[in-house]
Amino acid sequence: MLSMQHISKVFRTDTVETHALKDFSLQVNEGDFVAVTGPSGSGKTTFLNIAGLLETFDGGEYTLDGESVKGLKDNTLSRLRNEKIGFIFQSFNLIPDLNLYDNVDVPLRYRNLSKAERKRRIEESLDVVGLANRMKHIPAQLSGGQQQRVAIARALAGQPRFLLADEPTGNLDSQMAESVMELLESINANGTTIVMVTHDPNLAARAQRHITVRDGQVTENEREPKVVSQLRA
Repeated sequence: MLSMQHISKVFRTDTVETHALKDFSLQVNEGDFVAVTGPSGSGKTTFLNIAGLLETFDGGEYTLDGESVKGLKDNTLSRLRNEKIGFIFQSFNLIPDLNLYDNVDVPLRYRNLSKAERKRRIEESLDVVGLANRMKHIPAQLSGGQQQRVAIARALAGQPRFLLADEPTGNLDSQMAESVMELLESINANGTTIVMVTHDPNLAARAQRHITVRDGQVTENEREPKVVSQLRA
């Protein structure tokens, strides 16, 4: 589903070159739940941005769902990003003046979907995260954990091939973080591929695979016994 081979990314100024990724290689298969950890400045965010088609790369090959993204035009990248990838951010990124229904609807408006289809997806995704009865609330009326659930619903409504989660529990207390993690595990058990960047080793240990990034390279690639197939049985 996601294959990076020997990816390099260099940030340049007039005086400094920073090699954010160096010979970075990673394979993520359909149904995986991959946790990515590493110290600050190791390249995790750069990897996530490239995976999400938010940044280009300088060398190597990146294949997303069987299609090479190298050299694609911006409008094609935008289409792939909108159709195949769901994003979950640490800071939720909800629009404060919109209710939950309209927050989930925002990315769907960029697709050629009927109003009825958008409504179906919004209601289904809010139901999945347990907030169907609050769809007319605004974000300020919710707890942090509930706001993150709305952000997850917004990602799910696009029916993405995989989710990219950047510190999805970073702004939550331990109880809310547990609730969000259980939701992500449930979503993964239903077949959605997830790549999650986290600083929490306890959360990383719950993923099927735990990738450690240091100095722009994958230094550990551990695979746990695959639980998803057992849950589906």
